[in-house]
Parts: sequence; structure tokens; C-alpha cells
Amino acid sequence: MLRLHLMQADELIPLWQDLVREAASRGERIRIHGGGSKAPWWAAAQHSGADTAEHTLDATQLSGITHLEPTELVVTARAGTPLAEIEAALAEHHQFLPFEPPHFARSGRATLGGVVASAMSGPARISAGGVRDYVLGASLLNGRGEVLHFGGEVMKNVAGFDVSRLLCGSLGSLGVILDVSLKVMPRAPAEASLRFAMTQDEAIARCNAWAAQPLPLNASAWLPDRSGGSGKGVLTVRLRGAQAAVQAACARLGGERMAETEATPFWTALREQTLPWFTPTWPGDSQAALWRLSLPPTAPALDLSGTQLVEWFGGLRWLISAAPAPIILEAARQAGGHATRFRGGDASVAVFDTPQATLLRIQRNIKTAFDPHGVFPTLF
Repeated sequence: MLRLHLMQADELIPLWQDLVREAASRGERIRIHGGGSKAPWWAAAQHSGADTAEHTLDATQLSGITHLEPTELVVTARAGTPLAEIEAALAEHHQFLPFEPPHFARSGRATLGGVVASAMSGPARISAGGVRDYVLGASLLNGRGEVLHFGGEVMKNVAGFDVSRLLCGSLGSLGVILDVSLKVMPRAPAEASLRFAMTQDEAIARCNAWAAQPLPLNASAWLPDRSGGSGKGVLTVRLRGAQAAVQAACARLGGERMAETEATPFWTALREQTLPWFTPTWPGDSQAALWRLSLPPTAPALDLSGTQLVEWFGGLRWLISAAPAPIILEAARQAGGHATRFRGGDASVAVFDTPQATLLRIQRNIKTAFDPHGVFPTLF
């Protein structure tokens, strides 16, 4: 399967280069617009230039799969290519993106560039790895108007700096991603989901104990009881791998096995944040926010007001709370991680916790190297 949009790229990219160079010479800024699926978080995450930019660059104009080689487990596509189009093409060959990037289709249409720039992964992140683990190469239009190429389309391409993976999570601050090559994987032959009633601390301890054993664990999610006050909840784990391994693990772990007709929608809704837990009511409180807490998987349950959902064996904690931001940020730091205001809450509160001085200096130096004139928005 091969879809070429070379003429479109040959015409479009030089125009973008001229736009960037002109903006740099005039001290103007450019806002990168993609499919819009992450627009609210994206705009809030960019420290400057998101709302005051003089120009908007529509990355969806650069679309199409340019290389798909099933036998090599690699796909290359333009940044504006819809994620759904890539997944459909892979599905024809029984392949998929193991890191399960969310679509957030209610807000827009997810694109490949947005997947890489946001570095968002789904429930399987803890076992399969994140976005950057599958990026083989990429092309970037930087703040000087230069088109840079990094990496390639094969795993052996390891010479030089691995800059293509640096683009993961950059949120457009380093430039416009033009195309990306990704490693893909065959779909596992068997899958099963099990449920267990337990507290959050019990779920975290159990998942970490299981992770140390030769089990085909793929994803986990702990949700509190609907009442929210008992401390009890339900842990759901997904097993994925060879048929014999999955069956043996089911027999060993016990629990209640979910029907496939129930399990598949559950994991999809978790990935897309359409589970009822993500849309609670907070009467009279407009400051409640959805926080994303990245913590060591073994960190105990955090004593914070609100309600929590735990993924990645404890490594990802979603928190809906009206607690002041400093309290949440400090709790995450004390646990050895960091917190991100993902959605809602006080708009004056920064999305990201400020990095330590050394890391902040490195990030700003990288930003300057790629975008010396500040054409694109900054994160810090």
C-alpha cells in the first residue's frame, strides 16, 4: 500500500518555509493547528504565543501515508494524516500501534503530528512503551525555516543524536513536524480482561507484584466505587499475548473474567476518557480540574481530596479535585513524580509544574537551538 502526496508536499512546504522566515524577520509568531482533538489542553500548555500568534499554520494540509511496509513493521506518514486512517491501514495487515494513542474524537480529529507532539499514550503504555519508543524518524520545519531530517525508516538507523524522539511531547515548541516513521507491531493472538474488588493501595501493590512475574500483563485500571467514600474500588487488568500464556494467567490470577463485548468498550472508553468517571458533577464548584499525575508505580495512594483513577500499575494517577494547585503539585513531588493540569480548573494556574533549574536551562537551550527567534510558542 503506497499513497504519495509528493506534489502537495513540494508545493506546500516551501510556502511554510517562507512563512516561518518572514515571521522570524518581523518578530511574529505562528500557531500550529492540527486536527483539534487536543486543542483545549494544547493551547493551555503553550506558555506564550498560542492566542496572540499573528499566523496560523494548518498542519492537516500535509496528509497521507507515504510508505507502509508490513513485512518491515514500519509506516511513514505526513503529520496531518488522520490517526484513524493510519490505524485502518495497519488493521488490514493485522498490525497496530501498541502504545494506543487516544483520539479524543469528541473535540476533533486526531492526527499523526498531534500524537507525536503530545506524546500521549493509552492504557498499554506501562507494558508496550510510549510514543517515543516507536518513533524511527521524523522531519521538522524549524524556527529558521529549515527542513531537518532525523532518523530513518529502519531500526538500524542509530547514528547521531536521536532528535526524532526529542520531538515527542514538544507540543509544537520546536517547529512543525512534517512526517514521522513509526515502528508497528502485529496484533496479539489472545486477550482477556479480569476484574478484582480491592482498595487503591491493594491494587497498586497487587499490580506491582504481578509485574515482577512472567505474566502477559498489558494494562491496568483501578476505579473507585461510585459512592467514592468507602475506599473500595475495582481493579481491571488486561492480559495480551499467546493463547496459552493468556489462558494460564487467567487461571493463575483468578478474578472475574469480562466478556469481550464488555472489555473492548471499557478499554476504549478509558483511552478516550469517555468513562463516566471523567465527567462527574461538581455542584457550585467551577474550579475543579482533571489532573494527570505521573508517579513511580510503587508510590502509595495520595491523600488528596477528590476522586482518583489509577492506570499503568500505579504509574499514572488521574485526579479530579478542587484542591489548590500548590497542594496537588507538592503531593506529586513528594511522591517522586510530577503533576499536570490536564483540563479545567483555574486557568491562571500553569499546566505544567516548573522543571528544576538544570532541566529548565536544558529545555530553553534546546528551544533556542531550534527556534532562536521565538516563532513558535514556548512551554516554559
